[in-house]
Amino acid sequence: MALLHLLVAAGFRKLVVCHLDHGLRGRAAAEEDARFVRRVAGKLGLECEIGRADVAARMAARGESLETAARNARHAFFGECARKHRCRRILLAHHADDQAETVLWNLLRGSHGLKGMREEQRLVTESGVVLELIRPLLGIRRAELVAWLESQGHRWREDASNAEPIAVRNRLRNEALPLLVEISGRDATLALVRGAADTEDLEALEAWALERAMVLDPQGRLHLPVLRALPVALQRVALRKFLQDGGIASPERDLIERGLGLADVGNPAAINLPGGGKLRRREGRLWIDR
Repeated sequence: MALLHLLVAAGFRKLVVCHLDHGLRGRAAAEEDARFVRRVAGKLGLECEIGRADVAARMAARGESLETAARNARHAFFGECARKHRCRRILLAHHADDQAETVLWNLLRGSHGLKGMREEQRLVTESGVVLELIRPLLGIRRAELVAWLESQGHRWREDASNAEPIAVRNRLRNEALPLLVEISGRDATLALVRGAADTEDLEALEAWALERAMVLDPQGRLHLPVLRALPVALQRVALRKFLQDGGIASPERDLIERGLGLADVGNPAAINLPGGGKLRRREGRLWIDR
């Protein structure tokens, strides 16, 4: 609601409001949410799309976690709306507190640095629709948004399930982050958000350095003599990016170290990759063999 009203106040008129019922709460509450969204959109003179997904069934069928299934269901819904209205730009209301939760969870899962959400992101849905995700509120705290809504007399609805320990994010939000504040006496959310911004700066420097190092040969393979000439830290960055571009979403540090070990001809010429395939060495090159 804060994002919607801020956009309208900024002069946006060609907006489509998209609301998805995940099928996780009582039908009465979900239907009231949908009516509320439709009513607000109508008062603002905007088109509105209401959808429903069976997230529980998706979890059972695909073995996805609650959060993953809900996110994928939303993206599929956004893709349908984007295709119908011929608009691939999706504005999302993630804020700084959401960013802190994301950074902390990614770090616990083994991310390289403090990885958060991007203000702008390209996403391809399961059905192949390419979306441009934009998060204009990512630097604003939730409390600021609530205060603004109250000052403007705008209503919103709270999802009661956000207070329940039914998903990882809920526990990070309601248990872990308050505990970090209590222990440190500092604003943990602000620290995590700043850390994510620092990581983005570092990644920009890494990309700049790799572009000048020219570690790939014309066939897109890693050129070992060039790789070995780089500082070890940049070797890790180069191999991590090579594996990510080859479909390994989150290469762990152990995999990176074993991959760099291939540069030594005294070691085996291949290592196994997650999900199948091998990283191979031959004639001074590394490539992914599927």
